[in-house]
Amino acid sequence: MASGAAQTSSEYITHHLTNLHAGHGFWTFHLDTLIISGAIGLFIFGLMAWAASKASSGVPGKLQNFVEMVVTLVDSQVKDTFHGDRSFITPLAITIFVWVFLMNAMDLIPVDWLPLAGGAVGIHHLKVVPTTDPNLTFAMSLTVFALIYFFNLKVKGVGGFLHEVFTAPFGPWLAPVNLLFRIVEDIAKPISLALRLFGNMYAGEMVFILISLLGLWQLPLALPWALFHILIITLQAFVFMMLTVVYLSMAHEGH
Repeated sequence: MASGAAQTSSEYITHHLTNLHAGHGFWTFHLDTLIISGAIGLFIFGLMAWAASKASSGVPGKLQNFVEMVVTLVDSQVKDTFHGDRSFITPLAITIFVWVFLMNAMDLIPVDWLPLAGGAVGIHHLKVVPTTDPNLTFAMSLTVFALIYFFNLKVKGVGGFLHEVFTAPFGPWLAPVNLLFRIVEDIAKPISLALRLFGNMYAGEMVFILISLLGLWQLPLALPWALFHILIITLQAFVFMMLTVVYLSMAHEGH
């Protein structure tokens, strides 16, 4: 709370919600989002790859057990939702769930610890929860959006895809209405994906910041909120993963 003691409440909140950035305007890069999300990805997927390389058919170790549990859990969810070749979809779903969960979990680190450590080495702003940055959540949702169109064209072909766009759900006689509905539906998918994750995580981070302003009175509030927030970060990772799988399943199936 040393940083908060030298600032007003408004300045303290603004400081914690400001990204470390480089550049200006459209070409502004949020360095903390890029570095932290990249470091988390390299760590967890490097760890999982190492566990896979050391896997044995005998008695598994704790790490192998954990990785197998995650893979089995996600694969069972994909199997129930996606009826086709899962060789790409399951690894994608595992990547999304694990990566988003760990980025969300950065919210459980006390809000002052890493910013104070960064300030000690000259880093004046540091947002440590990548999913509180809409740039990251929109980048992920737009990637899913691109995959939706890729699989629509791959599975149905250009002719089949255009036929679906202009004839579903009201038939060929209402082609303009069908097209309008499809445009609205396709625009809503990445927006809802991005804003759902961003909004929930931003709100959770804001609550932690407000609790930290209470000084010693934060102690009876921080722990219950952190325990409840574990449910939120898990649920948001699961929802993002499942919606991605559902959207890709729809791209593989015709009306």
